[in-house]
Amino acid sequence: MSRPQADVKEPSMEITLRDVQAEDLDQFFAFQQDADAAHMAGFAPTNPRDRSIFDHHWGELLNDKRSLVRTIDVDGQAAGSIAVFRDGDIHEVMFWTDKQFWGNGVTTTAFDQFLEEFTERPLRARVVTDNVGTLKILESRGFTEIGEEQVFSNARAQVITEKLFELTR
Repeated sequence: MSRPQADVKEPSMEITLRDVQAEDLDQFFAFQQDADAAHMAGFAPTNPRDRSIFDHHWGELLNDKRSLVRTIDVDGQAAGSIAVFRDGDIHEVMFWTDKQFWGNGVTTTAFDQFLEEFTERPLRARVVTDNVGTLKILESRGFTEIGEEQVFSNARAQVITEKLFELTR
């Protein structure tokens, strides 16, 4: 499948994926503290400032042999994370990009690289209905909507609607 190219607004940016390093976790924790980003994602732990909960979650994710976890690196700086994990029998992808990199094609470029590395299908994703950027990325990469779920969002302190997407090819 031919994918549209990401609109990278800073042509000099080098965007790569790499293994997660211990110091990346400090950055990921800081990203999680951004209220706008947490609202956009719709996801936040019950207490996003509790580092022990964060460390427990990331420890489980990084030690799960069925998961693939990468740092999104921009010019040598951790700019976000992207991971696939098992939800029952289905692989599900999730990603988080630091707000300073929004709108630059960083997430799209990283997502394309990740899809080249992780080729198992089907692959699912979930996104809050008003997260337009993520919706565009998923739809332009061939993900199709397969349903919706009502879930409680700690970040928004209310029930939200998440769209469920699946990539089969």
